[in-house]
Amino acid sequence: MSKPPFLSIIIPAYNEEIRLPSSLEKIAAFLREQQYSAEVLVVENGSTDRTFEVAADFSRQHQNFGVIRAQGRGKGLAVRLGMLAVDGQYRFMCDADLSMPIDEVSKFLPPQIAAPQIVIGSREASGAVRYNEPEFRHVGGRGINILIRMLALPNLQDTQCGFKLFAAEIAQDLFSVQKMNGWSFDIEVLRIARQRGYEIVELPIPWYYTDESHVKPIRDALKLTVDLFTIRRNLRNGAYAQPH
Repeated sequence: MSKPPFLSIIIPAYNEEIRLPSSLEKIAAFLREQQYSAEVLVVENGSTDRTFEVAADFSRQHQNFGVIRAQGRGKGLAVRLGMLAVDGQYRFMCDADLSMPIDEVSKFLPPQIAAPQIVIGSREASGAVRYNEPEFRHVGGRGINILIRMLALPNLQDTQCGFKLFAAEIAQDLFSVQKMNGWSFDIEVLRIARQRGYEIVELPIPWYYTDESHVKPIRDALKLTVDLFTIRRNLRNGAYAQPH
């Protein structure tokens, strides 16, 4: 039985035909310089362009790269499928646009963090730097974070950044019970983690804004508000308990 890779990188991808090849090349180049073993899994979810074909072509040419297709839509669905499909000792979710440079992943891992359980990239923690972000997007994001802190996750300054690392056994525990398929899945996973008593480290990162983001601020904020109350109800009802 082969030893599992040290690191698994999961990339949820929706209509990323244009940006994905460059990002995969950067990830491949980075991993070639590392001493540890790694795998990369692209999870395509409902694209209307050639995202799946692009990822499949790249995977045929690069060892330890793969792609699967989700039967449905939503970033939460894609990340959940990816987290449960990979084998890495550490499992890292990564936005396809690489708005955080991939070499920053080293800061999420041992030895920089001795025994990480959950590490979340933060655009708001002390030392973080945001590049090129319009002021209205930043202000809107802070307003959403206030709501998240009030209703679900006190003291976490940035739950929605797309770069997060989970130790393998914790990923299995959390994503096997996580339910939301959309943008609120980050909050759901972290709230379950806090209920379970896992340590969450908020790590400052450099982050580069792109106006090609799939986020729709007003629509997504309204949906997120509904989802926050759903998470609270699920917690009260024991919906996230592991089956016996």
